[in-house]
Amino acid sequence: MPPTDRFVISFAAEPPQEALPSGEWAATLSRYFVAACEDIEPDDDIDGIGNPGEVHWFPDRTFNGRTFVPATTRTSEGLEVFGFVSFVPSGGEAIGPSDFLAWADYTDELAEENPDWKIDLNDEVIGSWRGEKGRQAEITLVWGVPLIRGGELVTAELANLAVDQCDLVEDRFTLIAPDNYRGDYVDVKLWGRRGNELAAESLYVDDEGA
Repeated sequence: MPPTDRFVISFAAEPPQEALPSGEWAATLSRYFVAACEDIEPDDDIDGIGNPGEVHWFPDRTFNGRTFVPATTRTSEGLEVFGFVSFVPSGGEAIGPSDFLAWADYTDELAEENPDWKIDLNDEVIGSWRGEKGRQAEITLVWGVPLIRGGELVTAELANLAVDQCDLVEDRFTLIAPDNYRGDYVDVKLWGRRGNELAAESLYVDDEGA
């Protein structure tokens, strides 16, 4: 294989290791996530985000020694809260997961109000990677659900280079990918069982064109 002119970190995160959280484990994660929801400071035009409802968990991904479990929930005010709980997984002398951290934010942009969406995405930068000549890539956690049927797996592509992928788990996926590198932004693509591309969404939002 010849050398590449697009030298960038790829497939750096472990694939999902566990089933979607349930039972006591889900309850533990929910306590951290709900606490993060309570710390959200809404914009001035919103009195409050409301009370979070049922938490929907997404596949776990482990990167740089931490496991990230994304989540979403709807609130009593009709907003969507999205975020994640992260922790250091058990291993070595550690008996169980430790050093829990949680983050959450909200949006009033809902999938049912945007019929043109093919994939409902959430994302948050969780780190950085330094590439050629000191250029920085934003290591980004991406999670979501396809809004069309027939998908089998989802990939993250940067400048047409696959940098991560995840099989759908109960129609949910989680990716960890470099973004905003050398002027390029991640595209999330949904693929069918025959390897056919079903949909694509970009993480880049052009506010001027919105």
